[in-house]
Amino acid sequence: MKSTLKPIGLMVAAACCAPEVYAQNALEEVVVSARKRNETLEDAPVSVRAFTESEIQSAGISTPQDFINLTPNVTLVQTQNAGNSFLNIRGVSQARNSEMSAAVLIDGVLMSNPTQFNQQLFDIEQIEVLRGPQGALYGRNAIGGAITINTKQPGDEFEGRIEAGVDSGPGYKVRGTIGGPITDNIRYRLSGSYMDTDGFINNPILGEEADPVKDASARLRLIWDISDTFNADFRLSYSKLDTQALYFRIAPEADDLLPVQVNNPGNNEREFVSSSLKFEWMTDAGTFTAITAYDDVNEVLSGDQFNFLPRERSSFNSDPFGGFIKFLTGDEFTDLSQNQYLEVESISQEVRFASPAEERLRWIVGAYAIATDRYISTGNQIDRGFGVFDVEKEFRPSVFVDPSDPSPQLNILADGQDNFAWAVFGQIAYDISDKMEASFSLRYDDDERENTTLTPPLYNTSGLDLVFGEKRTESWDALQPKFTLRYQPNDDMTVYADLSRGFRSGGFNQTGVGEAVPAPGVGDIFDEQISDTFEIGAKSSFWDGRASASVALYYTEFEGAYFFYFDAGTSTQNLGNIDDTEYLGLELEANAAFTDNFSAYVGFGYSDSEIQKAADPSQVGNQAPLVSEYTVNLGGVYRQPVDMFGGMEFVARADFSRTGETWWEPDNITSRSPINLLDMRIGFEAADNWTVTLWGKNVLDEEYNTEYSPGGFIWPALPARYGLEFSKRF
Repeated sequence: MKSTLKPIGLMVAAACCAPEVYAQNALEEVVVSARKRNETLEDAPVSVRAFTESEIQSAGISTPQDFINLTPNVTLVQTQNAGNSFLNIRGVSQARNSEMSAAVLIDGVLMSNPTQFNQQLFDIEQIEVLRGPQGALYGRNAIGGAITINTKQPGDEFEGRIEAGVDSGPGYKVRGTIGGPITDNIRYRLSGSYMDTDGFINNPILGEEADPVKDASARLRLIWDISDTFNADFRLSYSKLDTQALYFRIAPEADDLLPVQVNNPGNNEREFVSSSLKFEWMTDAGTFTAITAYDDVNEVLSGDQFNFLPRERSSFNSDPFGGFIKFLTGDEFTDLSQNQYLEVESISQEVRFASPAEERLRWIVGAYAIATDRYISTGNQIDRGFGVFDVEKEFRPSVFVDPSDPSPQLNILADGQDNFAWAVFGQIAYDISDKMEASFSLRYDDDERENTTLTPPLYNTSGLDLVFGEKRTESWDALQPKFTLRYQPNDDMTVYADLSRGFRSGGFNQTGVGEAVPAPGVGDIFDEQISDTFEIGAKSSFWDGRASASVALYYTEFEGAYFFYFDAGTSTQNLGNIDDTEYLGLELEANAAFTDNFSAYVGFGYSDSEIQKAADPSQVGNQAPLVSEYTVNLGGVYRQPVDMFGGMEFVARADFSRTGETWWEPDNITSRSPINLLDMRIGFEAADNWTVTLWGKNVLDEEYNTEYSPGGFIWPALPARYGLEFSKRF
C-alpha cells in the first residue's frame, strides 16, 4: 500500500490537535452530543472535533471552510459555484451531483441538500465534527461522518449582539442578534447577516474581480415551554446569495497557476428557505422527540464554457460545428456559454424515543422519512458577444429556430426526480461495570428514486437516445450496524473500539451514457456506496486538567467510491463507481493551557487510500479521488490583561494548516502539491462587552488551486485577504 508516514513520528512526539483553545487555569470542559446524549468530550467513544462558542468567536469561524480548516482528516473543495463544495472526511468524498459524504444537522434537523452546506454561520453555540460512519444515529449520508451545528437558543432575559466589519475586497459585513422572552413561557431569538465584497481573484480580461459576493441571511427561532415536560422549538431560516461562477482555467497540471480569462463575468444566485418544528415530551420512561422539516432550494448559474477564454481565442472557432454556427448567425467569432438550474424541495419527519440517560441500560428507537422533488437542467448557449443569460425552466430559443437571438440555446439536458427514503433505527447501551460500556446501534435505510427525462427533442444535441417523459426507477437499501466497546480505567482515561458500516444511496446519470461515454465505471446509474470501518481510540486528560490528548486509528473497506467524469462528446456530467478501495488512517489531537495566558494545540490526520478493484484495471494501486494524504493543524491563543483599562484583554491567535498531496481522479494523472495556510487574529476584548479584531486569512499568500477536474479544469483558491471587525453585546 502506498503511504507517506514521515510526518507521523514528528506529530506523535508533538502529541496532536485540540478540542478547545482557550487559555485559563484548566481547559474548558466540552460537552458533546455525539451519541444523541450529552457527555464530556473525553468520555465520548468517537473521534470528534468540537468547537464551543468561545472558540468559534476566537477563531472567527463564519463559514464551514473555517472550521474544516481546523479539523484533522477533513477537507473541503470549493469549485464552480457556491452550491458545489465537496466535503471529504477520512477519504470519503462527494462529487458533482452526488449526495454529501456526511450527515449535516442544524439544531438536530438533517440538511436535505448539499447545495445548502456552503452558507454563512452566525449566532452559533457549538459545532461538532464526527469522523467515521455515523449512520446508525445520524441517518442519511453519514457514510464518512456527521457534522452537527447548534445555533444559540433563546434565553430568559433580553440580550443582543451587533457585529460590523470591513475586508480588503473591498467589502463589508454586518451581523446582529436580539432575543429574549415574549411571555413567561415563550422565548425568541432573531439573527441576521449581510455581507458585500468586491472579491479577491482578479480577471484582467474584464478588469474586475471574478468572485464578488453578496449574501443576505436571517434566522428566527422560537421556543415555547408548553408545560414543565413539553416544549416546542420552531426554526425558520432564509438565505440569498449572489456571486459569480464558472471562471475555470484550463491547464494540464493541478499545480498550474494561470490568470482567470473569461470574457463573461457569469452569474450565480442561490436562494433557500429552511424551516423545522421540533416537539419534546419528557416522561418518567424517557423523552419523545418529533421533528418536521421543510427545505426549498433554488440555484441558477451561467457563465463561460470551455476553454474559458475570450471569444476570439475560443477553441470553438476552429471546430467544424463552430463554423456552421458562424454561418448560421453571421458572427465573426463563435463561442459557447453554459447554464445550469437546480430546484429542490423536500419535507422530512423524524420521531424517536430515548430512555433516561442515568439508567444502566439506555436505549433509543426511532424512524425517519423524507420526500424530495428535484429538477436540474444543464445546457449550452451561443455566445454572440452580448453576454450570458440565465435559464430556469423556460429555455431560450433554439439556434436552429432563431439564430438571431442574442444568445440562442444550443442544447439542454433536463431531468426531474421524485425520491422517497425511509429508515428505522435504534441503539442500546449497557454499563457492564463501572468501567466498561457496550453499545450496539442498527439502522435500516430504503431509498427509492424515480428519474424523468425532461429534455425536449429540439434541444438534444448530445447524441443520446433521450425520450421526453421517459421514467427510470431504482431503489437502494442497506443495514447499518455499529458496535462499540468503551473502557475507562479511571476518570481521566477512555479507551474504545468500534466496528461500523456506512451507506450512501446511488443515483442517475443521463440515459445512454453507459454505451456512449468512453469511461470504464460510468453507466446510466451510479451505484450505492458501502463502507465497513474498524476503529480503536484513546482519550486522556492530564496535568490537572490543563492538557488533553486523543488518538484514533481506523481501517475502512469502501465499495463504490465516486469519481466525476465530464464527457465533451455528449456534454454530460457523470458519476462513476470504483469497485473497491481501502483506507488506512489516524487522527492525533492534543491541546494544553501552558500558562494562564497561553494555550496551544497541534493535530495530525493521515489517510492513505488504495484502489483494490476497478472497471479500469490500470487504476488498481492508485489513490482514490479527492483524498489528501495528510493534514496538519497547529496554533495557539495568547491573552494578556491590559492594566490601564480595567477588564480588557489583548488577544492574539494564529492557526496554521498544511494539507498533503491530493489526487483528483482514479487515473492519478496529476496531483496537487501540499499547501500551507496561515490565519491570524489580533485584537482587544472588554469583559464580554465589546471586541475589536484585525484578521488575516492565508496571510502567507499561498497560491494554489482548490480543485482539478478531469479534462484540465482548475479552480483558483482565494489569495491573502485582511479585515477589521467590531462586535458589541448588550
